[in-house]
Amino acid sequence: MLSLSVNSSCSFVISNSYKPWSNSGKLSLNPSPYIPADSQQQQQQHQQQQFHQSYKAPPSPLPSQLASLDTPSRLQILSDRLGLWHQYTPLIPFLLNQGFSPPSIEEQTGISAIQQNRLVVAAQVRDSLIQSNTDPEVVSFFDIGGEQLLYEIRLLSAKQRASAAEFIVQNDLDVNGAQELARAIKDFPSRKDEKGRENFDYTLPGDCLAFMCYRQSREHDINSSQRNAALERALSVAQTHKAKIAVSQELNE
Repeated sequence: MLSLSVNSSCSFVISNSYKPWSNSGKLSLNPSPYIPADSQQQQQQHQQQQFHQSYKAPPSPLPSQLASLDTPSRLQILSDRLGLWHQYTPLIPFLLNQGFSPPSIEEQTGISAIQQNRLVVAAQVRDSLIQSNTDPEVVSFFDIGGEQLLYEIRLLSAKQRASAAEFIVQNDLDVNGAQELARAIKDFPSRKDEKGRENFDYTLPGDCLAFMCYRQSREHDINSSQRNAALERALSVAQTHKAKIAVSQELNE
């Protein structure tokens, strides 16, 4: 059985696990020729080596305007960051499938392996927004420098990404704000026994963020400035009337 795993550096590790046929215990009238164990191992290693050499990752589709270019031109586009980030990002997985490694792409273009990963993941998030019929104006908001924001909501579902993206745009969140929002959305389901949770709507990103601030306010003394700041933040981001009432009551205690 052949198993294939892909790690974060886009290198491929291929293993060939061999299971010999079980012996039925019956005498065969046409016995197979005897092959020493060492020869079997050498043959297996040779087959595995051939597989390593012949295997190539499936090609990554390129937009038509990039497909006709040669490799030096593609590298030049990445090096010069020509166009919007999501327009040149498809070149990265394409080059990886052509035999480049993240370090070699970095050497040729100046885009670090971490940046390459962020761009590719952010492009996937952007594609999911388009497939979810997100408002085009929301999607276009991320055209300039938006890859960092989209990267932060990568762990959310497609539906959550769409609502989170809209909230990011409406509230002009920075990278830290987007990261905090994604964490609040992911954390909400695990807080079933928390006091006041029933007042916040899990389907709305603002309520998820408000509940996180509401919950954090309880970690401070009742008259502390940190508690009031957390509640005021919760009140400013809450989206439902019910959540706002719950936060206001807590703030006025």
